[in-house]
Amino acid sequence: MSWDVGPPVGRGQKVRDGDTWRQVRRAWEAGETAQSCARRFDVGLDNLWRRRAKENWSRDRPDDPAPEPAIGWDRHAAQLLAAWEDRLDEVRELARHLTDTLAGRPIENVNAWHLGFLFHQRAERLGPETSAADRDKARARGDDWVEDVWDADGRLRPLATIDRALMRRFRDDWRAAQGLPDGAAPDVP
Repeated sequence: MSWDVGPPVGRGQKVRDGDTWRQVRRAWEAGETAQSCARRFDVGLDNLWRRRAKENWSRDRPDDPAPEPAIGWDRHAAQLLAAWEDRLDEVRELARHLTDTLAGRPIENVNAWHLGFLFHQRAERLGPETSAADRDKARARGDDWVEDVWDADGRLRPLATIDRALMRRFRDDWRAAQGLPDGAAPDVP
């Protein structure tokens, strides 16, 4: 007796048209689960996930709300305002120094971090004679940072070089102003 066995019997391959897949995508992107979409549109779950990845389907979700700070929104906002006002005061102070500098008045009572910038602006706007006079005046006062700002020939060093040199020279002052205790983050700056 011979048994005539034909091709395996089982589920045939499901082929769905583009319109069906567009509906599946809209439903999934609207928030329906993949399993629900697969059942409703009679598509394979694996095929749904493959198409989702291949076609970059995405769900529009609202942005997560900002987490409330541990200190509460009111105290946090007060701290932000105080920090903003401090920065505003610092910027305005620098602007006043810059205005004075460009008007030819001497550079006095300036934060060390701004010296290089102010001397560069002065030299650019008022010329090399003013820069030489600034150097001579700083030397006469005995300012120990003069060599950080001008080279041996009396030329201003590049601004980035001045900034790095002044940061090294006044490192401890910077760390104290930032509230870094001795030994903490020893490589900064």
